[in-house]
Amino acid sequence: MFSWPEPFIWRALLAAVGLAVIAAPLGCIVVWRRMSYVGETLAQAGLLGVALGLALKVDLTLAVVLAAVAAAGLLTLLGRQHLVSLDSALGLTHHATLALGIAAIALAKGPGIDLMSYLFGDVFAVTRSDLVWVYVGGAAVLAMIFYLWEPLVRLSLHEDLATAEGVDPKLTRAAFDLLLAVVIAVAMKVVGILLVMAFLVVPAVAARPLSTTPERMALLAAAIAVISTIFGLWLSLSSDLPGGPSIVIAMCTVAAISLLAGSRRQG
Repeated sequence: MFSWPEPFIWRALLAAVGLAVIAAPLGCIVVWRRMSYVGETLAQAGLLGVALGLALKVDLTLAVVLAAVAAAGLLTLLGRQHLVSLDSALGLTHHATLALGIAAIALAKGPGIDLMSYLFGDVFAVTRSDLVWVYVGGAAVLAMIFYLWEPLVRLSLHEDLATAEGVDPKLTRAAFDLLLAVVIAVAMKVVGILLVMAFLVVPAVAARPLSTTPERMALLAAAIAVISTIFGLWLSLSSDLPGGPSIVIAMCTVAAISLLAGSRRQG
């Protein structure tokens, strides 16, 4: 007889699928602009947000969003200095936020707080308020991405030409960094800090060999992310594996097949 899944499974599925759709176009821009290190830095800042939320007893998702947005603002400022290269500044910020976050959460956490759940996520612990963050916040992010899509693509393909045609690179980059920070902060609950950038980037990598236009790549990335998410949750439930890592394993498997198929066609 058919057994209807438990509510926590439906919440996990709705959250993961919603994030997969939201993250896909952002992941494409990250791949085109080679921004994975920026995303990792924003994700590490999430630990500071967790510590802030615990200390002030406020909603942890909101605290993580604020911390990630603040980190995005800091990265925007660092991008304007010319004393060291941007990758060196990112390396400094990346390691500093990770170390400070681990230290801060160790001081702020209570006996019931599990640091591992923030590092690796717990998709099956998603609450109704988390779903509100995913779908309400996600709708706003998608609306902004739709509005910024053309200038973002033009900047990714040829920044000098886009600037000459009237695209403001600083404003567009700052807006994208803020959107990326919000999505990373919300996605942390599903896949954790250590795997959140894989959740964004891997579907875009899988879609790239199969795409001929930026729009098709974004749509394919979304489709791959949704299918991988469903399969990853099934793998987790059937094998008693952690949800977030199972989703990323499924995405990486699809990406490996896509890249191998793409390289064979070129050969």
